Amino acid sequence: MNKVPKGLHTLVEGVVTSLGYALWGVELLPQPKSGQLLRVYIDTPASAAVGVADCEKVSRQLSAVMDVEDPIAGEYTLEISSPGMDRPLYNAQQFEAYVDSVVRVKLRPTVTGRKNFRGQLLAADEQQIKMLVDGEEVTLAMDDIDTARVVPQF
Repeated sequence: MNKVPKGLHTLVEGVVTSLGYALWGVELLPQPKSGQLLRVYIDTPASAAVGVADCEKVSRQLSAVMDVEDPIAGEYTLEISSPGMDRPLYNAQQFEAYVDSVVRVKLRPTVTGRKNFRGQLLAADEQQIKMLVDGEEVTLAMDDIDTARVVPQF
């Protein structure tokens, strides 16, 4: 999963939580011709939806702190978002919260001849996740996961 420098993650988390939101995840991605993209996913502690006003509030405060602390070398674009229904999963606690849900996982290395998995999440801990994929149980190492998302069921 996208590894963000610990200091940057701590800085973002401090700002987000001080405003009363929960930090869902942080991504620092390269952007062609324009430096990097700092994408921050916020959630509400209550089950209320995150709105545009919430994102604006966090963006204004985080921008001010980022200008002072300057934790990213060069240019970057700041994006604040709700994790949405197809929320990305970043850590073991988030995976554990979505056990029995359908998830889509992309790996960095190939495992059993494939990189992409979609199936029911059976279990998760700090080291690995277990999924039911095409009728077979698959175990994937947490360190091998590039991206993971919940697949909304309607």
